[in-house]
Amino acid sequence: MSENHRAVHGLADVEDEPGMTFSEMLSALRRRALLLAIAPLVAGAAMAVYTGTLSPVYTASTTFMPPQQTQSGLAAALASLGPLAALAGAGGGQGGSVDRYVSLMQSNAVSDRIIDHFALMDVYKAKLRVDARGGLAGQVKITVGKKDGLIKVEVDDTIPQRAADIANRYVVELRTLLGSLAVTEAQQRRVFFEQQLERTRDGLIQAQQALQATGFSAGALKTEPRAAADAYARLKAEVTTAEVRLQTLRESRADGSPEVLRQQSEFAALRGQLARLEQTIDLSGGPDYVSKYREFKYQETLFELYARQFELARVDESRQGTLVQVVDMASPPERKSKPKRALMSLVSALVTLVGLTVIVLVRQGYGQSSGGAAGRRIEDRTQA
Repeated sequence: MSENHRAVHGLADVEDEPGMTFSEMLSALRRRALLLAIAPLVAGAAMAVYTGTLSPVYTASTTFMPPQQTQSGLAAALASLGPLAALAGAGGGQGGSVDRYVSLMQSNAVSDRIIDHFALMDVYKAKLRVDARGGLAGQVKITVGKKDGLIKVEVDDTIPQRAADIANRYVVELRTLLGSLAVTEAQQRRVFFEQQLERTRDGLIQAQQALQATGFSAGALKTEPRAAADAYARLKAEVTTAEVRLQTLRESRADGSPEVLRQQSEFAALRGQLARLEQTIDLSGGPDYVSKYREFKYQETLFELYARQFELARVDESRQGTLVQVVDMASPPERKSKPKRALMSLVSALVTLVGLTVIVLVRQGYGQSSGGAAGRRIEDRTQA
């Protein structure tokens, strides 16, 4: 028989060879029934013994509501404040994202204070603080409710009381940190307007001193009506506040963003109005006290607007500020949360059973393939 004929004949035998049937699988499993029955039981028992040596872990949890924003009430209160109403969010305007509070609780500042308070470096047997932080992070889970926005802190520990104390401590440390940082929208506005108020107060004092040095009197305004001077001062204050708003927006947004473009347009319009007003009055040739009075009224108007904004921000800050409302305070858990010995033993037994079943079937299939190949080799020698 030629080599080509034997090759074709062997290929046909391979194609005609049937796979392992279901009855053959059952037969193979039946022969290993004792192993398949005992091995999973032994694995489950071994896992039960192992989990019995582990220290029980208790999980304590606390749920709280983060500081809430009151921007809707603020917008109504600012409706009568003119151009500075748009500056309400100039100090940041980022709102009170819940994720921000989660990040604060996960910060090194909070972690280090909790580690020191509970001496966790000794508890976790950590030589370095970074290792203690990692150990604490592995025992703490902070989640945010998708529907209600509540923050939940879960802490695992081998001592129930310590688990509850650490969970409650996170709320305490968050309050402390919020008290020292301008995190909320109201806090950011308060800091921003406080800075502007201090700067404007200095300018107002200088303008007042300069006006007094000219020997200004109320009767001197006969050459320049008071209403005209006041209108000029207010318009100049509007231009200044629009410019501050534009600079603030450019720090947090791109130059081509709609907010920046809209503020640029408003600033340009106000500057145009101021330029036209300056053309109608003599700012350089008039009495010196008139120009000094205009500057004084400008600084005074600007100071009043900033002072109103500062007071509103303080009121809002007192309402929201560091107000963290605890919904459920953590208490020492009565039952352990892990290890779950029954579940772990069952999973171990099932994994062992599935693994042994696969091994038995693979070995059966491999044995049939080897036997078929040996039979074909004998047949080929006989025909040759």
